[in-house]
This record gives sequence, structure tokens and C-alpha cells, in this order.
Amino acid sequence: MREVLIGSVLSALSTGLGAAPILLMRSISHLWRDMMLAFTAGVMVAASMFNLIPVAMEQSGLAAVAAGIALGAGVLAVMEKRLPHIDLHHGHAGDDPLDRRSLLIVIAITLHNLPEGLSVGVSYASGSAGLGPLIALAIGLQNAPEGLLVALFLATRSVGRWAAFGIATLTGSVEIVSGIAGYYLTAYISGLVPYG
Repeated sequence: MREVLIGSVLSALSTGLGAAPILLMRSISHLWRDMMLAFTAGVMVAASMFNLIPVAMEQSGLAAVAAGIALGAGVLAVMEKRLPHIDLHHGHAGDDPLDRRSLLIVIAITLHNLPEGLSVGVSYASGSAGLGPLIALAIGLQNAPEGLLVALFLATRSVGRWAAFGIATLTGSVEIVSGIAGYYLTAYISGLVPYG
């Protein structure tokens, strides 16, 4: 349990570490934003392809992994069609710096961090040697640029730098709770772990 707590805390706090440069800067070029997003996507694809999927294949086989991937893709497709979209590059914040658009981004990133924490907890509970720390590291590596992007977005919406840093850090902190939940729930739903 101690290891999962340390791994979850470190991966979650890397969101705040990534957001820390907002205290010194105000903007970042479009090219650097795109590079950070590509880096975060690459880390997650690598973690999935080289660690999560092979361990799931060992535990239950191709059918469970294929079903889990299809379910995830289906959920994302439905969300893409059903959830409202906003254009982040147009319009400016009104009198309230935490306007609806800003809150939507903060909520989306917070929700996005829930399964990341679960994956850390489940990885520690999987019994596969070294998987937990590796997934915690991968999640932490992709959380850092994510934290900076959230903080930068909030700063451009007239949120103070310290507030933007704090909010970005808090979006990652949900990973601690979901990591612990994933670790304990694995004992009850171990048959579902490969699908996840």
C-alpha cells in the first residue's frame, strides 16, 4: 500500500511541477504547445503498447484486451458526438476569470485524471514486477506538460498566476484518490482489470 501511495502522489504532483513555470512566464508558442501535447500522447501510447497491453494479454488473452480497447474507443466516440465542443482560441474571458469555458477545461482535465490514477493503482496491484512504478512514471511524465498547458490556459483567461498554478495542481490531485481506489478495487474486480 505504501508503494501505491508514493507512486500516486508523485505522478499526481508532477502536474503541479509542470505547472510551476507559469509563475515565471505568461505565454508559450503554438509550436511548443503542440510539441507538449504530442509528447504526452506519445508517453501514453508507449505505456499502453509496451506495458499495459502486454500485461493484460498475459493475464487474460486477446479477447479481453480487444474488448477493452473497443469499449474505450466506443465510449470516446459517443462522448465526441454527445458532449458540447468549444473553440478555445476565440473569445475572451468576461468579468469572471473562471468563466464557463475555463470551468469546462478544469472539469475535463480533472475527469481525465481519474482513470490515470486508477491505472497507477491497478498497475501496483497487478503483481507484475516493476509495472506499478513504470506506469506511475509514465503518467507523471505526461502530467507535467498537461499541468503547464492547463495553467497557461487559465492564465490567459485572466486567472492569477498563483491561482492557475494551484488549480492545475489540484486537477492532478484526484489521481491520488483514484490510485488508492484502483489498488483496493483490484482485489474485488480482478477479472475486469485486463479490460481496463
